[in-house]
Amino acid sequence: MQAQTVGLVLLLAGTTGALAEDMKMPVNASQLKWGPAPDALPKGAQIAVLSGDPTKDGPYVVRLRLPSGYKVPAHNHPTTELVTVLNGKFNLGMGDKLDQKKGMLLTNGGFAEAPAKMNHYAWTGSPTLLQIHGQGPFAINYVNPEDDPRSKPQASQ
Repeated sequence: MQAQTVGLVLLLAGTTGALAEDMKMPVNASQLKWGPAPDALPKGAQIAVLSGDPTKDGPYVVRLRLPSGYKVPAHNHPTTELVTVLNGKFNLGMGDKLDQKKGMLLTNGGFAEAPAKMNHYAWTGSPTLLQIHGQGPFAINYVNPEDDPRSKPQASQ
């Protein structure tokens, strides 16, 4: 019995060391590097990648800053999307067309899960900060191809 206990302690100590080596450095919100969101999202959003790489296979965590009045037309993703509202007023609806008379208001601490291939849409009622978890690579497919910002001509600078 004592030998088993010692073995378990050594195993756990070794595992803890391995997990510590794999752990990313913690960061505070003030240390996040923000930039424009990918062109698959309507203009005005900013993104910070916390973990992983949303463009590659594997888990990722990102934060999105959205201005008040920001709208994302009906779309879906090939993988499940998990959204937590860190701050603000975020409205989420299910369906094939953005309808501000439907949907649910999520406020600070609110959470939503949109299963893979489920059509949904969103809009903000105030500046909003979201945290999104998912399995990459991230992709967004708009229900109406005309809503896809990538299909619109870019304004000259």
